[in-house]
Amino acid sequence: MRTIERVIVGAHIYSSDKKLFVALSSKGEVYPDTWKIPGGGVEEGEDKEQALIREVLEETGIDVSNCKIELVDDDMVGESQKTLKDTGEEVLAKMQFFTYKITLDKPADEIEVHLDPREFSEYRWVEISELNTLTFSPPSIELFTKLGYL
Repeated sequence: MRTIERVIVGAHIYSSDKKLFVALSSKGEVYPDTWKIPGGGVEEGEDKEQALIREVLEETGIDVSNCKIELVDDDMVGESQKTLKDTGEEVLAKMQFFTYKITLDKPADEIEVHLDPREFSEYRWVEISELNTLTFSPPSIELFTKLGYL
C-alpha cells in the first residue's frame, strides 16, 4: 500500500451559545463512523487558513471567511487508511494536523448547515460536557484530551 503525507486543517466551530459543531464521518473517509470536526487537506497553492475556509464551506456549507480564526494546536500527527476520491486507490495517509477555533455570531439553532454526504452523514452542536458520549476519531480524542474536554 502506498503512503501519502498530508497537512490537515481542522475547525473547532463554536456557536455564540458555546456549542461545538461535530459531524459523523461517512464510509470511505479517514476514520469512518466516528465523530470529528470538519477539515481536510491543504491543497497546492493554498495556505492553511485558505484551506480551512474552503474545507468548512465544502463540508458543512458554513461560510467562515469573515470570522476570526485562531490556532488551537499544531503538533499532532496521525495515520489512517483512506480511499482516494479521484482514483479509488487505498493508501496509508500520514497526517500532520493544524486545528483552529472559529466562533460564529449566531446560536447553534440558527446556523444553516448543508453537509456534504460524501464527507459526513449527520451533525450535532454539542456542549463540551457531552463530548464523552460520542465516539471520536483518534486525533479528535487526543486533542480533546489535551484541551481537557475529555
